[in-house]
Amino acid sequence: MHPDAISRNTKQASSPVRTTLRHSRFNAAFCSTVLALAALTAGGFAQAQTYPGKPIKLMVPFAPAGPADIMARVVAKRMSEGLGQQLIIESQGGGGGSIATEAVARATPDGYTLVIGSLSTLVTGPILNPAIRYDPTKSFAPVSMIAIAPSMALVNPGVPARTLRELIDLAKAKPGTLNFGSNGTGALPHLAGELFKSITGVDIVHVPYKGAAPATNDLIAGQIQIIFIVPSGLEPQIRSGKLRALAVASSKRHLVFPEVPTAAEAGLPGFETYTWFGLSAPEGTPAAVVGRLNSEMVQTLATKEVNEVLARQGLDAGASTPEQFAQFIATETTKWSRTIKAAGIKLTD
Repeated sequence: MHPDAISRNTKQASSPVRTTLRHSRFNAAFCSTVLALAALTAGGFAQAQTYPGKPIKLMVPFAPAGPADIMARVVAKRMSEGLGQQLIIESQGGGGGSIATEAVARATPDGYTLVIGSLSTLVTGPILNPAIRYDPTKSFAPVSMIAIAPSMALVNPGVPARTLRELIDLAKAKPGTLNFGSNGTGALPHLAGELFKSITGVDIVHVPYKGAAPATNDLIAGQIQIIFIVPSGLEPQIRSGKLRALAVASSKRHLVFPEVPTAAEAGLPGFETYTWFGLSAPEGTPAAVVGRLNSEMVQTLATKEVNEVLARQGLDAGASTPEQFAQFIATETTKWSRTIKAAGIKLTD
């Protein structure tokens, strides 16, 4: 560039008129940005003040009368009172819960369509089934955890192991001879068994059934030796001695079976498997609306009557922040992705 051009540019740059114009443009742009942000904040605040203005649809992606449906109804009844609008339950099974969950992912993100999320719909289902057309981390705005239920290691009384450590020693002494059942390939009892194998290094054989009932019936009959299952509905069999509980796969003892040690207490830290449920909205739902829903969920799960109903379903009620729920989903995804990959689990097995 010619030296005279540099001189001219320098003089132009230092011109107070041009400097003032630049500052004016900057200030105008800055003010516009501030006003836009203020408008968004005011809009969110206003929406929080007026929400909800009509009934809310709560999708339960499982068959009616099951644990998820019962849980959703008792929670929805209490939340409806706090919100001043009815939460209308719509139970729709199919696709392992993915059909109804996908419908919510595609719904308008205004807080009037919500879904009960679970381990199968937000973690293991999308890992196992590439055909699922929603992203569990990008398609939803987590609202709160609702409840959690840990698995329990149960054996047939004929198995010569009275503790989890004795079961591990027995399995190592007789590799490939002990069987563990599940309610299907990729279901939590199957994944829990694979996690148990990976942590302990034992060789036990998976036997999939078409449902939990035939699996537990065969366990009682001695056709299989082990199952890792949420013990909801199995209290009579455990209390009567038809099944032996060795450990609960949780960081704390079971509400219904406080005498059963945790896996960590039984010598196997890190063995934690749960079925769980939480509330989610479509991604893009305003933060103020998510906050309102979260606040009502916290108050709902603090009530004695809701806790008692959920406890009868084997569920430990407990709310969380949206951020905590999102982090929990991420942790579960990491754990089960690793387990599924290491075990080579496929739904076509």
